[in-house]
Amino acid sequence: MKEKKFDPRRDYPLASQRPDLVKTVSGLDFSEISLENVSSGKIPPNEIRISPETLEYQARIAEAHGRFQLATNFRRAAELTRVPDEEVLKIYNALRPHQATKEDLLAIAEDIEKKYKAKINARFIREAIEVYEKRDLLKKEQRVGENHGTIQTI
Repeated sequence: MKEKKFDPRRDYPLASQRPDLVKTVSGLDFSEISLENVSSGKIPPNEIRISPETLEYQARIAEAHGRFQLATNFRRAAELTRVPDEEVLKIYNALRPHQATKEDLLAIAEDIEKKYKAKINARFIREAIEVYEKRDLLKKEQRVGENHGTIQTI
């Protein structure tokens, strides 16, 4: 049987229009996911996370309807599925105003781009740096005790 081509204009919502395209991270079909299967332990909780492929379908649907920023957000989320939760929380906290220096944020951007191939997220962090600089939202470094040559970040 020939596989039906994805049509972003007609295949939304995916779960009802194209459940064949909705898979878990390990490839389980959407039809296999149920509260009973998860609560009984048949399907582990981490298996019900959205897959990067499903997020890409959602991005294509958003683009087809002129929602370009939403499409970018879906693609950024797809990249983040490859990043461990602890790293995502670290990034989230670093992006809060006055929580990280420019150098801290540049290091995070470079790290996630190289380690996780998260180019869209790295670009987002670099753009945030530009905005944070203009709005004075970066953590400042202040020299304390010039004779000792120590730097304290405040």
